[in-house]
Amino acid sequence: MHDMTDFMDEFLKTYGLEVSQQLSSHLDIKQDTALKMLPIIAPMILSGLKRQAEQHGGSDEKARATRVNHILNKYGDASVLDHIGEEFEYRAQDTHPDPQLGGLLGDSGTQAADMISRQFNMDTSTAMKLIIMLAPVILGALTNKRDTGGIGSRGIASLIDKDGDDQILDDVIGFLLNSRKQMNSKKGSGLLGNLLSELMK
Repeated sequence: MHDMTDFMDEFLKTYGLEVSQQLSSHLDIKQDTALKMLPIIAPMILSGLKRQAEQHGGSDEKARATRVNHILNKYGDASVLDHIGEEFEYRAQDTHPDPQLGGLLGDSGTQAADMISRQFNMDTSTAMKLIIMLAPVILGALTNKRDTGGIGSRGIASLIDKDGDDQILDDVIGFLLNSRKQMNSKKGSGLLGNLLSELMK
């Protein structure tokens, strides 16, 4: 069965190059820096979606799937995948970016934006824009998988549930605050560990 790690591997392989090129172009950052952002920000968005499903659906599988479906219907437009440059151009002009993504990430999004700006020596507004620019692409890719992959909303909810790591948002903050050695020791396996092992090569 697929899980979030499989989804992220698939996303990075399919869209990583284009997304990093477009981020570099629209935010005036180096492409390799933009590429390093993807394994940090994308799992946060998936984890935020998982938390939404848990908070609004509890232990009821159908209720969790309904919440995921609601968010994807509202924010996950698969057509954005065909117009990534246009989407980024629009969101790059946002003068008041919301790294919290409403209730999806909450305060963790703001904390992550602040830490990203320090870790990668960029202004906080740029770090915030990275989050709001990537969110519709990640959600669009999930919507596309739901609609064309034959798994439906329950399949997406199950995909998110299978990771088994409820602390991805906290781990991102921990990674940005701590050394590579500390992070690798804490999270040597699982979704974030796998993605960050590629990042730190």
